[in-house]
Amino acid sequence: MMTPAFLSVALLLLVLLPGAPARKDSPESDSAESNSDESISAESNSVESISAEVAPTPNCVTPFSILVSNSVTNTPNKTYSTCVVYREILLGGMRRLQETNKGFRFTYTEDPNYGPYLQSVNGLKGSTKDRTYWELLVKKANETIRLNVGIGCFIPSENDQIILNFKEY
Repeated sequence: MMTPAFLSVALLLLVLLPGAPARKDSPESDSAESNSDESISAESNSVESISAEVAPTPNCVTPFSILVSNSVTNTPNKTYSTCVVYREILLGGMRRLQETNKGFRFTYTEDPNYGPYLQSVNGLKGSTKDRTYWELLVKKANETIRLNVGIGCFIPSENDQIILNFKEY
């Protein structure tokens, strides 16, 4: 008895393997070497387009907000709404927000030992000279907590308020 998994693998192999040899009665069979390469590339192109259509984008199911605060100059706070897919990290939600809202921008650096490190938000960059940095906080229903992980590790929960607080040390 063939299982659905076996049938799926068989179908996938049929799609991914190069095409069948040219028929003897077709005009293309005279130059089989050059045409076989062309048919392989055409088939691989069709596989790519099928893959793009079949692989759906995950749904964004966990809404949360990001509050940008500046404790140094006391400029007005700005709040943005975004979301993440199930168990997605904060960095992904921030990227999604940056892609959909021109008013929100951020940069980060990648530390080889500790991962992504938030550098700037909306053009305001932390500085060792000025002794400033972006503090990461999360406001839950009953409390506000300083995060002990960065934007590459924290997983927002539904209705969290992430506070990006620019401050001095």
